[in-house]
Amino acid sequence: MDSKQIIAQADGALMPTYAHFHAAIVSGKGATLTGADGQTYIDFTSGIGVNSLGYGDADWAQAIADQAGRLQHISNLYYAPSMAAFAEKITRRTGFERVFLCNSGAEANECAVKTARKYAYDHRGAGHSTVITLINSFHGRSMVTLTATGQEALHPECFAPYNPGFKYVPAGDMAALEAAADDTVCAVMIEPIQGEGGVMPMDAEYVRQVRRLCDERRLLMIFDEVQTGVGRTGKLYAWEHYGVRPDILTSAKGIGNGLPMGLCLAKEAVGAGMTAGMHGSTFGGNPVACAGACVVIDKIDDVLLADITRKGSYLREQISGMKHVKEVRGMGMMLGIVLDGLDAKAIAAKCVEKGLLILTAKTLLRLLPPLVITDGEIDRGLEILKNVLEEE
Repeated sequence: MDSKQIIAQADGALMPTYAHFHAAIVSGKGATLTGADGQTYIDFTSGIGVNSLGYGDADWAQAIADQAGRLQHISNLYYAPSMAAFAEKITRRTGFERVFLCNSGAEANECAVKTARKYAYDHRGAGHSTVITLINSFHGRSMVTLTATGQEALHPECFAPYNPGFKYVPAGDMAALEAAADDTVCAVMIEPIQGEGGVMPMDAEYVRQVRRLCDERRLLMIFDEVQTGVGRTGKLYAWEHYGVRPDILTSAKGIGNGLPMGLCLAKEAVGAGMTAGMHGSTFGGNPVACAGACVVIDKIDDVLLADITRKGSYLREQISGMKHVKEVRGMGMMLGIVLDGLDAKAIAAKCVEKGLLILTAKTLLRLLPPLVITDGEIDRGLEILKNVLEEE
């Protein structure tokens, strides 16, 4: 089918929950995609930070094909070799002793909230269940994680009532956090870089102060690294940039390289409290997803991480000199482009027409390219972006 047929077929059956760009993609290799009508696109999105190894990685594809041919699912009532292997790899690489395997960032963040509340209940008794999050944050679309999200625009009345047990404070405002952290609070949950909130990195000193406050008041510190994790910022996880280790870390997106996968990592004393029956996920720890994730975590080594930092610096440098660009912010290959009043969504749509896939976040353009994007693909994408901006 051509793109018009694919789009018509989808629009005729799907709930209209997405503002689709006018592109139907049928294949890809590296960071280059092919549309249904034969056109090519440079991908600066990686499926919103998901396709960490790009498209068509041979080792990843072989691993999931081999696993699918042997065993696609068995449930968490039994053990699967690829699940055990991945759990060992991720805990060893991160230094967290316990991990819960699930299917998405929202699920990972749900687990983080439950784990923090269970830990507080076990160690402090009832009445310590509130989680503080930051204004402008984004933690998911389930009812709990939507409530945790500190954006009023994402709390429409039609979805009410929202879950109790959350407070919101401005990022960087320690006085507000200290005032909010009363005896009902069990945890503080932050994104090291607010992605959907506009690619806003946290100040390093603020993060250190949050850690000290949590220690002083017996609160857990949760890092939502659904978007910043798995090498995206030039470190395996962004907490390493800050030198502050959280008690709970959530991850998803890039770890599955396109297959649904999420993680909730925790320190031993925190994770051990989630005993049998406390939580679950039918597809969590799926053998096929875990087989692929083993390849992902092995490939994100020191050489690739250094290359991510190099390519991120190059992208920032090149984009900073473009017309209509006021600021480029972020870390590694998670970058936000502040424009001088142009409509970011309109610019993104024009980029698609010219052969570049690019994201938005609030009023910004946002870049989350595959971690393995080549220098040549970067330059082709930058040329398209430059031309679109110069036409405005």
